[in-house]
Amino acid sequence: MADADECNIKVVCRVRPMNSAELASKSVVATKFQNDDTVSMGGRVFVFDRVFRPISTQEEVYNKCAKAIVKDVLEGYNGTIFAYGQTSSGKTFTMEGVLNDDTYMGIIPRIVQDIFNHIYQMDESLEFHIKVSYFEIYMDRIRDLLDVSKTNLSVHEDKNRVPYVKGASERFVSSPEEVMEVIDEGKSNRHIAVTNMNEHSSRSHSIFLIQVKQENVETQKKLSGKLYLVDLAGSEKVSKTGAEGTVLDEAKNINRSLSALGNVISALADGKKTHIPYRDSKMTRILQESLGGNSRTTIVICCSPSSFNDSETKSTLMFGQRAKTVKNTVTVNIELTAEEWRSRFEKEKEKVLKLRAQLQATEAELRRWRGGETVPENEQNTKNVTILKEVAPPTQTVTVSVSEEERNKWEEERAKLYEQLDEKDSEIDSQSRLTEKLKEQMLDQEELLSSIRRECEYLQSQMTRLDTENIAAKEEAKEVLQALEEMAVNYDEKSKELEDRARTNESLTEEVGEKLNALNAITAQLEKVQDMEQHQRRRTTEMMTSLLKDLGEIGGVLGGNVADMKLNMENTDKVDEEFTMARLYVSKMKTEVKTLHQRCKHLEATSSTTAKKLEEDEKELDACRMQIAQHEAKIKTGHENLREVELKKQSLEDKLDILNEQLEQVNADAEKKRANEGKALEDKARESEESAKELQAKMEAQMEKHREAHHQLLTSLRTEISEKEHLIEELKDVNQTLTLQQEKLQLDYEKLKQEEAEKSRKLHELSQQADRREQAKQDLKGLEETVAKELQTLHNLRKLFVQDLQNRVKKALEGSDRDDDAGGSQAQKQKISFLENNLEQLTKVHKQLVRDNADLRCELPKLEKRLRATSERVKSLEAALKETKEGAMRDRKRYQQEVDRIKEAVRQRNSARRGNSPQIAKAIRAGHPPLSPGHAGIRGGGHVVGIRGGGGQGPIIRSSPQQSPDSNVNPNQQFGQANMDKSSSSYNNLNSNQNDVENMERKAKRLPRLPGANSKLTDADIAAMKARGRQKTSTNNTSKTPMTASEPAS
Repeated sequence: MADADECNIKVVCRVRPMNSAELASKSVVATKFQNDDTVSMGGRVFVFDRVFRPISTQEEVYNKCAKAIVKDVLEGYNGTIFAYGQTSSGKTFTMEGVLNDDTYMGIIPRIVQDIFNHIYQMDESLEFHIKVSYFEIYMDRIRDLLDVSKTNLSVHEDKNRVPYVKGASERFVSSPEEVMEVIDEGKSNRHIAVTNMNEHSSRSHSIFLIQVKQENVETQKKLSGKLYLVDLAGSEKVSKTGAEGTVLDEAKNINRSLSALGNVISALADGKKTHIPYRDSKMTRILQESLGGNSRTTIVICCSPSSFNDSETKSTLMFGQRAKTVKNTVTVNIELTAEEWRSRFEKEKEKVLKLRAQLQATEAELRRWRGGETVPENEQNTKNVTILKEVAPPTQTVTVSVSEEERNKWEEERAKLYEQLDEKDSEIDSQSRLTEKLKEQMLDQEELLSSIRRECEYLQSQMTRLDTENIAAKEEAKEVLQALEEMAVNYDEKSKELEDRARTNESLTEEVGEKLNALNAITAQLEKVQDMEQHQRRRTTEMMTSLLKDLGEIGGVLGGNVADMKLNMENTDKVDEEFTMARLYVSKMKTEVKTLHQRCKHLEATSSTTAKKLEEDEKELDACRMQIAQHEAKIKTGHENLREVELKKQSLEDKLDILNEQLEQVNADAEKKRANEGKALEDKARESEESAKELQAKMEAQMEKHREAHHQLLTSLRTEISEKEHLIEELKDVNQTLTLQQEKLQLDYEKLKQEEAEKSRKLHELSQQADRREQAKQDLKGLEETVAKELQTLHNLRKLFVQDLQNRVKKALEGSDRDDDAGGSQAQKQKISFLENNLEQLTKVHKQLVRDNADLRCELPKLEKRLRATSERVKSLEAALKETKEGAMRDRKRYQQEVDRIKEAVRQRNSARRGNSPQIAKAIRAGHPPLSPGHAGIRGGGHVVGIRGGGGQGPIIRSSPQQSPDSNVNPNQQFGQANMDKSSSSYNNLNSNQNDVENMERKAKRLPRLPGANSKLTDADIAAMKARGRQKTSTNNTSKTPMTASEPAS
């Protein structure tokens, strides 16, 4: 390793432009920029290594804060770049940006391009191996983004006590395009969500690790460097983001890990604290070397200029100011060869020889001084030994001579003292090492003890919580038992009510049957009456036509015979007969008028009785409807009670399952804690072990008691629930049968009601027609009797009239006879006019009755047709409803089959890609760019051969688990413009690209969602489908020839 070098963490600040929401809320710009390294806010000034204004471009940010790290990584140093800030402050845009856009790509794609460009410009004797890893910290769990099956990776330490993520997927890459494919694949698996402040909010901390190993083929010198590119999730305020449910839990974990990062920075900035809390979070544990360790670290703090985010921006700036004081100790990660170790050994050996020669010279000089000699200045050893001013030169020469034996003794004693001094020094060193080890062990033990205490307290709190939950569960069980008893009582009552309803339904069915029989009999009678009515109608029409003819003939005879009577007295017999016929017709008309009047009265009486009957029928119908409504309400209450019972049962089952899970979790936690405590505190924590065992025994005893009580309670509840379920099922069956019977009876009742109304109407008409017919018969009988009497009287009168006429002819004079004839003719005219008026009125009444009857007969088929149309409409609607239900079921089954087919295809494709074949890395030779950008290395078992400048080299094999590439493009919220003039156009372009990506995702997810569908396409399935499409396009556009280092770049 090279000599260590101290350097501070580099902190740069980037302020994004105001977004549309902040502009809409009329927020004010709260940040002020004094120069390129100073920003002020709220009257306080913050100084950083560089401050980027809202108009700064992506290229400018990269050149000022990240470009220098590329050279350091290729020289063997470790590097870290991470973005810190609140949510929606532009961290993801700064780190990633738009991956395939030269203007808006972020730090990660630019630094990848820069690494390969540096490699292509370096010496040809260097050979590079680059491998990348991509993982995220989601809900405080490390999840591999290149293999979604690895969801909870652990952090370990290597032999140099450097933390690393064990089991993370590593991909060997040989070109920037391969790195971008890996980034796309990881981005498609990263957790994002929508909040009130950010449409693409990152819900995890993502870490992209690039490991570069280089080897000099000529000198065998090996260097290695790691580059961590971290996109932290933003801190959130729930009041602003509106997080709920899972998003709220994610926000809690994000804020917790960021607070742990702040604690680490504060402890490092303080400088006085001996303990740095790296282990409080997995993120700080992974970044331990980046914070106060062996790494060149750059922190990009991203801020919002809006006054709406005033407090968050201020806390971010204060975090950056604290981080700027943290110092890292960086060294080159070098692996020395045997020759280098040999040359170092020779150099150190030469130094030792020089020091030994100097030591011998100083010892000889010292012996001369001790022997009483004065050493001249030109012979003194003044190269590395300082002259001690405290020791004054001797004032006089020593004349005492020392013998050789004494001198030898003194030399031996001095050598022994030097040896003892060396032994003491080694003992002191060993003791100091032991003390340091013991201090470290004590610190570890103290941490273990504190963790054990915390765990004990946590277990005690869990025990108290479980006790309270058990008590609450017992009370709930009692309440459930009481509820079950009440349900049993209610069930008995409901069963009685159902039996009563069944009886009432049976009685109703019997009444309906009786009414049906009565209606059948009435219909038969109606048919008979209708036949009779038709027959009578024919007879009445024939009689009316004959009567009208007779009246016409009488009128004609009467009108024509008046003059004849004046002229001829011989036709007196004929006139008398016609006069008697007219009198008979008049009497007949009078009787008909009387009968019509009586029939009108009878019709009024019958109408009143029918109205009363209709009212009674309506009352009965209302009563039946009320009974039906009552039955329906009772049935609904029964259904609701059943539903409530089912819901209570489900809630009880859920509670029991939750209690079981909690008990199992507590048991598992207790067992884990027991094992950890037994291993960690074997020698130096016996007291804590005994207390833990006692607590464990108590906990086990209490858990056994609780488990037995819960088991008994569960068995009793399950038996009762099974019994109640059986009863509920029986009640459901009975209820369904009763509802079906009730609906059928109700439909039959409605039909019978309609038929009864029609038949009652027809019966009423037939009764009226029968009354008319009977009245007509009676009138005809009376008319026949009167006609017979009148004919007899007419015959008698004729005889008398003839005799009288003969006598008058003989005796009467001519003048008196003329006067009598004139008077008789006037009386006849009056009678004829009276009869004609009566005849006209009667014909008018008859015509009106015929017209009303015809109108009623015309309306009857219309009403029947309308009734048939409504019934057909109801049937068609029922058939359509049935067809739609069947179609929905078919669509649901088809949708389920399609989803299962797609999932199976994706699973088979992924399993085919995820083989167990090793991954063969391709060595990159420095000094030569690739032939073309489309030289992606082959994964999944393909062999990629490393090629050097002038000849071939065997493949360099690196074995790592094969992963399935799933790529997706989903850029986060973008910001940053080239200048103020182009800000609006650049943002519009970014939004259009983002909308295109969202449309692609919506199209991939656009499948019909039917109610009741249990499965749906997951985000991983959609990402896999989009990755296949992207892979097809990339394979069409790229060449499959391996990269040669000597070919020029495009």
